[in-house]
Amino acid sequence: MSGSYRADAARAFAIAVLVCLAVPARAGETPSLATGSFDCLVEPHRTVKLGASVPGLLSQVHVDRGDQVAVGQVVATLESNLEEANAALARAKAGNETQVISTRARAEFLRRKTERNSQLREKSVVSEAALDEVSTDAGMADQVAKEAILNFQVAKLEVKRAEELLRQRTVRSPVRGIVIERVLSGGEYRHDTNHILTISELDPLNVEVFLPLALYKQTSVGQQVEVLPEAPVGGQHRGRIAVIDRVLDAASGTYGVRIKLPNPNFLIPAGIRCQVRFLTQEVSAVPRR
Repeated sequence: MSGSYRADAARAFAIAVLVCLAVPARAGETPSLATGSFDCLVEPHRTVKLGASVPGLLSQVHVDRGDQVAVGQVVATLESNLEEANAALARAKAGNETQVISTRARAEFLRRKTERNSQLREKSVVSEAALDEVSTDAGMADQVAKEAILNFQVAKLEVKRAEELLRQRTVRSPVRGIVIERVLSGGEYRHDTNHILTISELDPLNVEVFLPLALYKQTSVGQQVEVLPEAPVGGQHRGRIAVIDRVLDAASGTYGVRIKLPNPNFLIPAGIRCQVRFLTQEVSAVPRR
């Protein structure tokens, strides 16, 4: 059984427990958010199964399970000898203007020669055939010069293309978080269907809580809450409601609420149970519709 499968199974079990604990009030009771605390579960903000934009042989994986990564940090590289060589070749071609300079010089020379022959033709010094030949050569040289300029511009574009292909051989983290799983190592081949790492973003955290339906109108997006993780983490941490489910669970008589909990130093781990208290019932700046 893979680590990701066990994690998904554990999360599903924990959420099921939360739903069971979110028991609606008995008949005649008027439930209130201020009367107590509610069971909740701390989860990562998001979990990314990180692959690469292209398949290939892994040269090195620079991080391992438990390592902290930043946005844009290089976490793995694929073999790129061929791409580096192609990029160097493209840069060399794009830096060579010899063909452009020489064709421009020849076109300019033939243009001046045509002008001289035109003047000589007016004095009947050269034949009409000779003037026509020089004029044709000048026109062809001008087209050759334009083609050389176009080829030079294409060479510059080839540099961008080669550098982009080379960039795709480097894998960077899209999030700031913790590596929770390393699937592949250096020397292994990454196919289109497998990933290299699994990274969890832990700032902010998502706190999932299920409340009785009777409390639905007492909650609003932006409402302030206090989260109390269970031992050994403990402490009291402030957060705000980020999501209130629009689809309710009639079978259990509950609805889901997601709380955004700041965690800049990663002091609060994900996957821990908690209690949540609702500190205010002020109307949110983003009301439900």
